[in-house]
Amino acid sequence: METIIITSEQDLKRCVREVLQDEMKAILAQISVRGPAYDEPLLTRKETANYLNISLVTLTDWVRSGLPCIRKGRRVLFLKSEVLAAMKGASRKKRIGNLK
Repeated sequence: METIIITSEQDLKRCVREVLQDEMKAILAQISVRGPAYDEPLLTRKETANYLNISLVTLTDWVRSGLPCIRKGRRVLFLKSEVLAAMKGASRKKRIGNLK
């Protein structure tokens, strides 16, 4: 660590600005690495059940059986493309109710 001598208010402001810029760059780098950016909107449980023409109880059972979902706290959200892919894979196996 280097020794910094601050002789004026401008020097102090410059040092603080540099430290803040470095920290913001590090935070932004972590945010971009942390999670995927979704190109499609996320569907709620109700929207997904309506789309699949099933009840919320059935949707819950399918999630427990492996239907892909995204959990945000207590919320359960779905990507339409992942749900469709899971349904296509399940229909090939002729086990719609068991999505594992």
